[in-house]
Amino acid sequence: MTYTPTQQDTPRHDAARQDTGSQAPGDASEINGELLQRLADAHGVGTSFHGWDGLQHDVSPRTLVQVLAALGVAADSNEQIEAALVDVELAPWRRMLPPAVVLQEGSATAVHVHVRDGSSVSLTITLEDGTELAAVQQEDWAPARDVDGVRTGQAAFEIPAGLPLGYHSLTAESDGVLATTVLAVVPAKLQTAAQLEERRGWGIATQLYSVRSKRSWGIGDFADLADLAALAGARGADYVLVNPLHAADPVPPIQASPYSPSTRRFFNPIYIRIEEIPELAYVKPRKRAAVDRLLDQVHALNKNPDRLDRDPIFSAKLAALELLHSVRLSPARQRAFDEFCREAGSGLDDFALWCAIREDHAAEDPIWQDPEVVAGSARVESMRQALAGRIAFHRWLQWICDQQLESAQAAARRSGMRLGVVHDLAVGADLSSADAWNLRDSFAHGVSVGAPPDMYNQLGQNWNQPPWHPVRLAEAGYAPLRAMLSTVLRHAGGIRVDHILGLFRLWWIPAGNSASDGAYVRYDHEALIGILALEAHRAGAVVIGEDLGVFEPWVRDYLAARGILGTSILWFENDGDAPLAPERYRTQALASVNTHDLPPTAGYLAGDHVDLRGELGLLERSVAEERAEHEASLEKMMDMLRERGLLTPDAGEAEVIQALHRLLAQAPSVLLGVALVDAVGERRVQNQPGTTSEVYPNWQVPLADENGRAVLIDDLHANPRFNALLAAVDEAVRK
Repeated sequence: MTYTPTQQDTPRHDAARQDTGSQAPGDASEINGELLQRLADAHGVGTSFHGWDGLQHDVSPRTLVQVLAALGVAADSNEQIEAALVDVELAPWRRMLPPAVVLQEGSATAVHVHVRDGSSVSLTITLEDGTELAAVQQEDWAPARDVDGVRTGQAAFEIPAGLPLGYHSLTAESDGVLATTVLAVVPAKLQTAAQLEERRGWGIATQLYSVRSKRSWGIGDFADLADLAALAGARGADYVLVNPLHAADPVPPIQASPYSPSTRRFFNPIYIRIEEIPELAYVKPRKRAAVDRLLDQVHALNKNPDRLDRDPIFSAKLAALELLHSVRLSPARQRAFDEFCREAGSGLDDFALWCAIREDHAAEDPIWQDPEVVAGSARVESMRQALAGRIAFHRWLQWICDQQLESAQAAARRSGMRLGVVHDLAVGADLSSADAWNLRDSFAHGVSVGAPPDMYNQLGQNWNQPPWHPVRLAEAGYAPLRAMLSTVLRHAGGIRVDHILGLFRLWWIPAGNSASDGAYVRYDHEALIGILALEAHRAGAVVIGEDLGVFEPWVRDYLAARGILGTSILWFENDGDAPLAPERYRTQALASVNTHDLPPTAGYLAGDHVDLRGELGLLERSVAEERAEHEASLEKMMDMLRERGLLTPDAGEAEVIQALHRLLAQAPSVLLGVALVDAVGERRVQNQPGTTSEVYPNWQVPLADENGRAVLIDDLHANPRFNALLAAVDEAVRK
């Protein structure tokens, strides 16, 4: 995703400044602005927001009505709004138990149970290990009330402090009626980064697909990840951060952007190293020859420095994988595969089913919108039986991904890395994705996620991804979120959460609206951050929140208090119009010079991004004005380097990049990031915000050096620039 330098946003809780009498969509009656604002507030829909321009912006009544509709709340008339206000007030009373309860360890809380007035009720706590505890009833003086014609009372029960971390359950019983809900006890503060406070660390950040070796099939893969980790670990690195490795479409053509996946839970088979699959040794000679011919078709692409083409590579790999899947597994391998499938459960089965159907039906096929084509329906269960062979293949692919990721993490740890592989979690999955189909009950419909206008994207951004429905996700016991996080963290030492502010609020854009015509919808951040912390605790993983962009001022402090690291980018950290002194950076953060939405540092120093944006028509001012401002900003940074004795008069480009990293190492931040592109002299940006792949080859730029020559992993051990930068960073961090 694309973000901008940090700006603080102050939330508004007062009435929206809206003109009454605005027309609601499809309704000629006037909407009462005050009533609409009350309803929006009750459902967590922001009626105004603080923009990047420093001004307060009101959300139009029409947009509020559309966003409420996506939440399942009809607000097309004053009568509907009044009825909806009654509904939202009665909603807790219509439930025997809340949708879910998330409790920080060491804390107690009260849970309200609603039953027929005068009836007795009990509440049982069942821990993960099966232990049952009786909750103690407390006094509750809330008066009974009429709910849908039934006189309903409220009882309060104490959930005591001291319960173990984990996913437990609450069961209420009254007059023979039972209700159950999830009780998640989560860490008050994630402690996995504590080791970094004792000794800071640094690591490499890279786009894995761009990092190839002589053994690759034209694109970086899991084995290349293991080799890169081994190289960096031997030079003192503690982690290697990669782009999201989420699965894309199961057949070409596939989406180039790793931030627009088909699912965030499972992995992309394009990263499989064919030769690392044990069954290759047992393929009959004719099939082995076929695999070799497929490799020959794409092997030469390893040295192409210009552009990655995923489609022919994926086609070749899929054909080879089909051949290997036909080899019978040994008893030990079969048992390991069966165990993997058992642990992954129905989530894997349903994803594999989607893949099997998607092979024959394009994303635009009406079948995906057919209400009869949903998991569990008679038609889909019939398809599940008919496609059993293809489903088995896609389950097998995920097992191979899992095994090779396990090997990569093991290689990283053996090299001396304290964290190892750090995964990147995208904001969401595409509107036509497996997640959107399989998890439709947990998503809001008729809207997509994006961002309001900012200085780099003055029309706003629409990422074409459905958002979680806050209530339905809670009603599911947060199971989709839990499963996704546990799978991604299964073989990881950390996770970077892209746009972590989305766990607090997301910019919802109604279908048909421009990206600027949306509204923020609030989430239960206590629950979402708690689930994230619990899954990271269980995996022993560090969590890094990408907390750039527009945010509410308390959010960063909250994340730090929960043990989650933030993100600091050198070019975005300013004190007025001057660079911020590194000593004033946050301690609980991953600090780096750049990000994938900016050019590598060599390109940034040269102002390549100014020229590129000018060529693409993305500038509001002339190229000359933009370049003058950019060069003035750079000169202030160079002045800081000179003042600190980090920059000599005759320093070349590589030395300037080293100096910037030495400067960054003077920050107290517990993690420092080094972009692999900076270590080899690459100048091209991976993603140019505001463009499509037809305009700029976003996410398709292979790793190359300052002369435009392809750089392979095999070359890195003897690359002077690579070794010099990593040595400089390691020395600076260990001072």
